[in-house]
Amino acid sequence: MLLISIVGPTAIGKTALSIKLAQYFNADIISADSRQFFKEMQIGTAAPSAEELAAAKHHFIHHKSIQDNYNVGAFEKDVLQCLNTLFKTNNVVIMVGGSGLYVDAVTKGLDEFPEVDKSIREQLNNELQSKGLKHLQNQLNTLDSKAYNTIAIDNPHRVIRALEICLGSGKPYSSFLNQGKSKRDFKTITVGLTAEREIIYDRINQRVDIMMEQGLLNEVKTLMPYQSLNALNTVGYKELFNYLNGEWTLDFAISEIKKHTRRFAKRQLTWFKKDESTLWFDYETNVNVITNELKQITTTELH
Repeated sequence: MLLISIVGPTAIGKTALSIKLAQYFNADIISADSRQFFKEMQIGTAAPSAEELAAAKHHFIHHKSIQDNYNVGAFEKDVLQCLNTLFKTNNVVIMVGGSGLYVDAVTKGLDEFPEVDKSIREQLNNELQSKGLKHLQNQLNTLDSKAYNTIAIDNPHRVIRALEICLGSGKPYSSFLNQGKSKRDFKTITVGLTAEREIIYDRINQRVDIMMEQGLLNEVKTLMPYQSLNALNTVGYKELFNYLNGEWTLDFAISEIKKHTRRFAKRQLTWFKKDESTLWFDYETNVNVITNELKQITTTELH
């Protein structure tokens, strides 16, 4: 049983490759993009189009609401159950997504952290409201610079999680990572797509412009009543909330979406480059080259 995991920075072409590989291996696709779970968020998350969804069987796309409390632990459990079912009829399953923590939860298992006093999280949430995210980021950088440089630092939930472990345990959050991992009864091959940084950034800028043309602003308008939800505290939505709330101009909001997405892509690459076993390909590599290499590996792995 083999899981082919496709990773890489946002806007690099992971979705297109996943569909080609799914068709080649006659396999289903599991999404490990934590933003594409939510049915209310379609344009701003670059979720697969109706045509793409029809081209291969997808799982974990728009299966939750932004009002649902869904986290990486629940995702790990759900995907393992799904894989157990899928592997009964096919030896290969494709997984695709840029959410490194969610990818690792499936392929390696989640790290175990100590229990900490709930009052610490309450205090950090209060500090987020009163002093802002930058204050918490600086605090994490002081307590655990390794975590500061590897987690999704623009995500308040991730920052608070790392800080509460640091403060509650007296040890760096990063010291609990990769200690004891769950064994998987399937093998994983990770395929990474990449490009020169200038190309990645240009593709991101183009994608944001396309999203705006597709109606991202209208999508965000419909979500205004829910803007305080954690699921919507994410790039592409929070910037346009600022515009709609009269805090920013539209041009500035769009430029901030591009800037924050570029920053996110940089952190994605940092995360995925940690896995030295990943097979990296240029984003323009012909799919036949990738399938030929995978075919050689899968022939060995599955026999």
